Amino acid sequence: MSVATRVIACLDVDAGRVVKGVNFENLRDAGDPVELAMVYDGQGVDELTFLDVTASSGDRQTTYDVVTRTAEQVFIPLTVGGGVRSVADVDRLLRAGADKVGVNTAAIARPELVAEIADRFGSQVLVLSADVRRRRGDDGWPTGDFVMTTHGGRTAVDLDAVEWCARAAELGAGEILLNSMDADGTRDGFDLELIRLVREAVHVPIVASGGAGKADDFAPAVAAGADAVLAASVFHFGDLTVSEVKAAMREAGVTVR
Repeated sequence: MSVATRVIACLDVDAGRVVKGVNFENLRDAGDPVELAMVYDGQGVDELTFLDVTASSGDRQTTYDVVTRTAEQVFIPLTVGGGVRSVADVDRLLRAGADKVGVNTAAIARPELVAEIADRFGSQVLVLSADVRRRRGDDGWPTGDFVMTTHGGRTAVDLDAVEWCARAAELGAGEILLNSMDADGTRDGFDLELIRLVREAVHVPIVASGGAGKADDFAPAVAAGADAVLAASVFHFGDLTVSEVKAAMREAGVTVR
């Protein structure tokens, strides 16, 4: 029996409000995170991912408050990321109601953090949040290589994304949230090449993120190797419901919950 593919709604939060842009820029308000979480729960979403998109350089107090209020209203797994720098941050988020915690910027700066979190809380708690861009050549055109970014996609890092995902999994990351920064918010479909490359490199679950625009975009991501599919703007602005996505995936032969 095949394992059911999870459908995840992502709440990108800035100053306590859900926001969405294109390639992480030109953010616009999309609503109250707790209200949206309750809507998606009612639609049958399998998990929620909550990302504080400005936390790496800002005050994170709002995050804990919103996480707590969200966890009190919905009873599905909640992953929280943004500005997580230490084992103590993870502990505090878990106490606030998170089930899993995502790390990116701090883990790239100090990879030992991945092992420290996994040793303390278990790999099942730790999600590597990988914000990935295609490397660009001297002519400015994208190449077939992928590199990492930090600080909510704002800072490019000369670090091979596929190699980094594999290393983080070896250090103890239990899941890879694989976000294509090039596809983010474009609604042109997931970066299937990126998913395939990371799938070949890691054995932990992969969450495909970035680029969902229509119901038919999700099944190809699963075929490329994703264990879960994530979307934000198509849900926030009412273009698609979770149930419509699941129906399209079932029709394409994908097992969903």
